[in-house]
Amino acid sequence: MINPMHGVDAVRHGPVIDARKKDRTRASVLVIEDEPAVRRLLVHLLTSQGYAVHEVGDGASAMAVVRKRHPDLILLDVGLPDMDGFEVCRTIKGSTDTRLIPVVMVTGLHDREARIRGIEAGADDFLAKPFDQAELLARVASLVRIKQYTDDLESAECIIQSLALTVEARDPYTQGHCERLALYASALGRELGLQEDEIAALERGGYLHDVGKIGIPDSILQKPSRLTTEEFDFMKTHTFIGERLCGQLRTLVSVRPIVRSHHERRDGNGYPDGLRGDEIPLLAQIISIVDEYDAITTTRPYRAALPAEHAYSELTAEVASGIHSANLVDAFIAVAKRGGLDVIDSAQVGHMSEHGSSPTPGSI
Repeated sequence: MINPMHGVDAVRHGPVIDARKKDRTRASVLVIEDEPAVRRLLVHLLTSQGYAVHEVGDGASAMAVVRKRHPDLILLDVGLPDMDGFEVCRTIKGSTDTRLIPVVMVTGLHDREARIRGIEAGADDFLAKPFDQAELLARVASLVRIKQYTDDLESAECIIQSLALTVEARDPYTQGHCERLALYASALGRELGLQEDEIAALERGGYLHDVGKIGIPDSILQKPSRLTTEEFDFMKTHTFIGERLCGQLRTLVSVRPIVRSHHERRDGNGYPDGLRGDEIPLLAQIISIVDEYDAITTTRPYRAALPAEHAYSELTAEVASGIHSANLVDAFIAVAKRGGLDVIDSAQVGHMSEHGSSPTPGSI
C-alpha cells in the first residue's frame, strides 16, 4: 500500500489520461485497500476520470462486493487485515462467475516474490507503489476496455444461445433437449478425461448444436410425416446456418466444429462433408452419440420414449455398422449405467404422441 504519510505525494503526477467517453457506459472499479487515506486518494483519482468506484478495506467485504456488483476492474492491495490479496485473487479467479474480472495487484516496486505469487493466484496486472498517476490511469483504462470487449463477446454468445433455445421452443417434443445434451456430453467428456476447456465446449455445443434450425421453416421442422428427399436436403443446411451464426466469436471457436459436424458418421455416410473415422472432430462425435441417446429415450411425434437399455442396444449396433466409435459408446454406456445421466425430467418420458407417423429420413 502507499505510505499514507506521503499524502497526495504518494501518487506521482504525470499527464492525466481522460478515461471518460461520451458514448461509454460508466465502468466500475473496486478499490480494495486497508489504509483509509490511500483508499480516498484512489477513489478521488478514479472518480474524477468518470469511473463508478466502490471501496472496501478488507478481503471479506471485498468478496461480498464482487459477488453483488461484478465490477469491471479490481485494484487489490496485497496486504489486507484478514485474508491477504493473494487469497482474494485466487477466490475471484476460481469462480466461473467472477474469473473474467481483471485484477490488478498492488505490490512493492521490487517485490519479486509477491509478483510471482500474484501470477500464481491469477492476477492480470501489477502496479508498483508509489503509483504514477498516468500509469495507473493507463492500466485501468486498458483493462476496463478489454473487459468490455469480453462482455460484448459474452453478450453475443448469449444471443446465439437464446436462438438455440428458441428453436427448441418451436417443438414441444424437444423441450429440455439442449440442457440434457449439455449435461450428457459434459458427463461423457469427464469420463474420457478431457480437459476443462473441451468439457466447456461440449456444454456449449449441447446448447448450440442445432441453432441453425432457426433458419428451417416450421413446415419442415414440425412435419409429422416423413420428409421428402428435397425437404431432408433443406433440413441438412441447418449445420451450415449454425456454423455461420457462431461466426468468428472467439468463445465459440471450439464449438463451431460441433455445430457443423455432429451429423457426420464414421462410415462416411453422414453430412454435411461426408467425413470418415477420426476425420470427424472428437467433440462432434460425442454430441452425435448423446443426441441419438436423447432422441431414443424421449417422446417424439412418431413414437413414445424408449428405455435406456434400448438406446444402449441401438448405439452398440451402430458401432458394429461403423457409425459410432466403440470407445466412445462404451464410455457413454458406462457413465450412464453408473447414474451419471440421471437428469431426465420424468414428465417428458412415456407420453404417447397423437401422431403415429414414421420418423424422418436419417437422424436429424
